[in-house]
Amino acid sequence: MYMAVKEKLRLDKYLWAIRLFKTRTQAATACDTGKVKFNGQQAKAARHVNVGEEYEVKTEAKRWRIRVSGLLHNRVAYAEAIKYYIDITPAEEIERLQYQAASFHTGKRLSKIGRPTKKQRRDIDEFLAE
Repeated sequence: MYMAVKEKLRLDKYLWAIRLFKTRTQAATACDTGKVKFNGQQAKAARHVNVGEEYEVKTEAKRWRIRVSGLLHNRVAYAEAIKYYIDITPAEEIERLQYQAASFHTGKRLSKIGRPTKKQRRDIDEFLAE
């Protein structure tokens, strides 16, 4: 099992282990730039995490509100990692994300739509020549 008996766990390491950030450096940077808050105050990367605490975490993807349900010292698979926190993100934030996803445009053309094929160009040229 992955659970250790250690009492102390740094906030940046915890956020990395539960997969909110890809690297521990990104987690530490987020803490240093004020994107991680505890009780409305900026939380430092070296802060010790305790079970039951709530954090506001702003990642590139979304604004999380999480409650710590267990301490995780090592990075594990996503299916395992989600057992160590409870997502208490407000409903309006989730709705905002869904709206953004619906209006998101990658810039790529849909398949079979866009520039005409060689045959279609010939048909157009023939039509315009008449």
